[in-house]
Order: sequence, then C-alpha cells, then structure tokens
Amino acid sequence: MNDPELKPEATRSVAQPAVSAIQAVARSRLLTVPVDAHLVNVAALLSSAQISVVVVCSETGEVLGIITETMLVKQLGMGRADFFSTRADAVMTRDIRSCGLQDLLPDVLTMMHKQGLIHVLLVDADNRPLGVVNMRDGLRALLQAGNHEEELLRSYVMGIGYQ
Repeated sequence: MNDPELKPEATRSVAQPAVSAIQAVARSRLLTVPVDAHLVNVAALLSSAQISVVVVCSETGEVLGIITETMLVKQLGMGRADFFSTRADAVMTRDIRSCGLQDLLPDVLTMMHKQGLIHVLLVDADNRPLGVVNMRDGLRALLQAGNHEEELLRSYVMGIGYQ
C-alpha cells in the first residue's frame, strides 16, 4: 500500500447496523406474562410460539425476569413445581441480558456469542420490553448489510457509481 491515494483510513468499511434495524422482527418475537401467571399458562404460550423465551413483567410493564423452555422442562423433570399453582415469579431468572435500539448489532451479537445466548431482551430506557433479539435474525441483518455494501462496491468498480 505504497500508493498515497489508497490510505487505509480512506477505505470504506461495512456499515454497522444498530439493533433498531431488526426492531420489527424482534417485536414479533416478544411474549410477555404478568408476574402472577401460572406455569401452565407460560407453557401454553411457549407451545404456540416460535420462540423459547417469555418475559415476565410487573403490573406497570417493567421487565422482572424471563422464563425459557429449558427452565420449564427442568422444573417439570425434577418435580419442583406444580404447573397449575406455581407462579412465574417463582421460577423466572432475574439474570437478564438486554440491549437497546441504539446498540450496534455486531456488538450485541458478539456479546451473545461470548455468553452462549440465543436470545437477548430488547428494552427501552424505562426497562420495558420492546422485543427479543434472536441470534439468527441478527446474523441475517448483518449479512444483508454486507451484501448491500458489496453491491455498492461492485457498482462503483464497474463505473456505474453509487446508487
């Protein structure tokens, strides 16, 4: 790279989308229950959805915890909970990973990968759930952003210019 016109800082990098780029799909994956919901209701909700996590919310809508399918299976398998009388707050985990709309998607996906997570909760400034970020949805969005950048570069090189 001895050519002064090809300085590394002058090269274009792939745009890094924010989590807001997948807000619609994240919103479609959001399942919530009140803190006093019974596990049978949580299980019914999960069985009719294409996601494996339910968000437990307070009466005012703030996130209190989550319940995953795995947590329900453990409760059932170990005989720890009566699904018809045990409330969501008795088995939910309060150890929640979350992100905001402004967070960069690559950063969120990196955190998810490092911590072995499939889902991360998308919350607003008041800790109210906006959606659930799924690893697969995030990777798809990054791939689409990369493909768009590749098309722009190809058009530029072919003399068409940026479109």
